[in-house]
Amino acid sequence: MAQMSGMDKYKFRRALEQIEEAEGRGTELVSVYIPPERPIFDVTNYLRAELSQSSNIKSASTRKHVTQAIESAMQRLKAYRMPPPNGLVIFTGHKQIGADQTQMVTFVLEPPEPVTSFIYRCDSKFYTAPLHEMLAEKDVYGLLVIDWSEATLGVLRGKRIEVIKNLQSQVPSKHRMGGQSARRFERGHDIAVHEWYKKIGELSTEAFLNRPEIKGIIIGGPGYSKEEFATGDFVHHELKKKIIPTFLDVGYTDEYGLRELVENSREILSGLDLMREKTFVQRLMEEIRKADGGLAAYGEEQVRNALRLGAVDTLLVSEGLRKARAKLRCANGDWEGEKTIDDAGELPTCPKDGGPLTVVESRELIEDLTMMAAQMGTNVELISKDSEEGQLLLRAFGGIAAILRFRVT
Repeated sequence: MAQMSGMDKYKFRRALEQIEEAEGRGTELVSVYIPPERPIFDVTNYLRAELSQSSNIKSASTRKHVTQAIESAMQRLKAYRMPPPNGLVIFTGHKQIGADQTQMVTFVLEPPEPVTSFIYRCDSKFYTAPLHEMLAEKDVYGLLVIDWSEATLGVLRGKRIEVIKNLQSQVPSKHRMGGQSARRFERGHDIAVHEWYKKIGELSTEAFLNRPEIKGIIIGGPGYSKEEFATGDFVHHELKKKIIPTFLDVGYTDEYGLRELVENSREILSGLDLMREKTFVQRLMEEIRKADGGLAAYGEEQVRNALRLGAVDTLLVSEGLRKARAKLRCANGDWEGEKTIDDAGELPTCPKDGGPLTVVESRELIEDLTMMAAQMGTNVELISKDSEEGQLLLRAFGGIAAILRFRVT
């Protein structure tokens, strides 16, 4: 399955934010997860049975709201004969809107990964945990645990570990057989270790080389074999570039050792994405600090202008940006134009006569800028708001900045 683009992920997260803002009174919000292979008529029959059960709910308003939610879900399912390739998720129910008022909402999502099991849940919040798991990073890393006696190769895909191969070596133990001279034994041992490393190097090439999706290779083991192997001349030069230069101590070299390796490398892995963001924001800061302002632009107007001129190499946008680009029209009909507005803020007044403006159409500012960038072949980096660099971009530069191809005057 193709991975979601950064923009697709952002849109999906925003949809989740909306869904998670909804709160019901009691258990009035219905969540339904439908796997791709589950026939729609089967789901409809299940919901029909739940509809019948809902008549037993004591509270009249809760009974009414749950009934309406289930009917809404059944109505939406009429548009499908079979679920889409990844299945379907429906959230429906009455959310509170204050002053003892409620409003019926329904969200239908095609998830980014296949729904694995059918779920029907009634609660005061929509059940979104499975969707967050789908959104979690699915980066792929090569894994290797090694010592003189054994080695195991595997792949880490998101949180899932796949074992590729486990091998036992023929390297003699450090205890010398009687009658052998110490020097001869040592030489024989060294040759056997060298051959063993060579074999694991060849297997690593076979397992990892033609897999461009592998972002890095993590190596661990109980002794110093891991460093000997990783820094020696046993790994293909292209793969060597992908080895993460922190060799981790783990107690085992079997499948359990791979699990231990992943557990011990959580901090390193979470740091890699942050490092990428850090690199972009630091590069931006270096340009800004130059006496002539360097190859940098920041703030919406300056960046928008640079985008129009095709001057932007990399657009940096904060995921924390909550603004929209709206086409506005004056109520008196004497002005129409585009302005950036806060998602939940008041509309500006007409620049011509000070009268009220109405929204003709709008889209999220992040989407608007990303579309401009795509037309110019500009690379877009969505920067998370959780890191120090992400906070700097959001607070100091309004969440919008650019590294330029050439200076714009």
